This record gives sequence, C-alpha cells and structure tokens, in this order.
Amino acid sequence: MNKAKQVVVLDHYQLDLTFTDGTHGVVDLSSLAGRGVFAAWKDYALFRRVAIGKDGDLVWPGGVDLCPDSLYLKLTGKNPDEAFPNLNNELAHA
Repeated sequence: MNKAKQVVVLDHYQLDLTFTDGTHGVVDLSSLAGRGVFAAWKDYALFRRVAIGKDGDLVWPGGVDLCPDSLYLKLTGKNPDEAFPNLNNELAHA
C-alpha cells in the first residue's frame, strides 16, 4: 500500500500529492466539494486544513478522510489490479 507522504493544497480543490513510492501529481477533488460528507468543504478554508493521517490517509477537521489507495488510483489512472498486483495472491491465501 502506498501512503501519502506530502500534500500541498492548490486552488480549486486540487491537491499536489506525493506518495511513498515516489508517485507525484495533482488530484482534483472539486467534484466532491459540497456533496454528502464533503459538504463542509464549501468552506474552502476548511478544505485547506488537510493533513496526512497516521496511515497515510488525508484527514480534515470534523472527521472527513480519504483513503490513500483511492487517491493513488485517481492520480495514476490505474485500476486496482494494476496498482496492487499482489492483492489477488494475498486474498487467495487468506
């Protein structure tokens, strides 16, 4: 599992992310802002308060968080089988 190791907030609900494997790029989260559990992001000052959690996830005040795996997939455009090739082997031996 790749974890976020650096995050920089950009304009328009975009985040510049770097993962532990060196993958780096910009993720656009504007489609989430103001919807469902992300309603609090209507306040852009709150969105800017993102931090990296202990598990490499992104966390915001109020309990909103995003899984590093979903962010990694969004950033790379890979599907889970491509990004995590050992996943099927691990599940088969569980």
